[in-house]
Amino acid sequence: MKRTAQNTVILAIGAIFVISLFAGCQEQQATDAKKGRLVAAENIGLKKELDRRDREIERLKGLHSEEIKRQQELVAKCLEEKGLLQKRVNENIKEQVSDILAAVMEENSKLHGEIEGLKTQVQKLQSELGELKAKPKPLEQSQ
Repeated sequence: MKRTAQNTVILAIGAIFVISLFAGCQEQQATDAKKGRLVAAENIGLKKELDRRDREIERLKGLHSEEIKRQQELVAKCLEEKGLLQKRVNENIKEQVSDILAAVMEENSKLHGEIEGLKTQVQKLQSELGELKAKPKPLEQSQ
């Protein structure tokens, strides 16, 4: 009987061990299931956040593309205006040079006329001087 009592105690201890082991596995499985659900919920949230950010990136790319296009159009317009302004500046320079050249030519013509007039006067004065030198001097009256 002692042996049967020992066997019963050993059997009871073994049964308790097996039940504890089985209960621990069920707790572990329950914990793993909770963790799995939490991970799945977190993954779903992360996927939603990723989708939201992807849409935001696409929206920003569209805005960026529009801004680049607008800037390129503005650069083209500025280059066109620059060309027109350069053309106007060149035309103004030509016009001013023409005006200045015309004024210089007119002044040059006047100066040539004055030079010719002065040459004539010089020749006249030289001929008068030559005539005066050629005439005999009257004798001065003695006192």
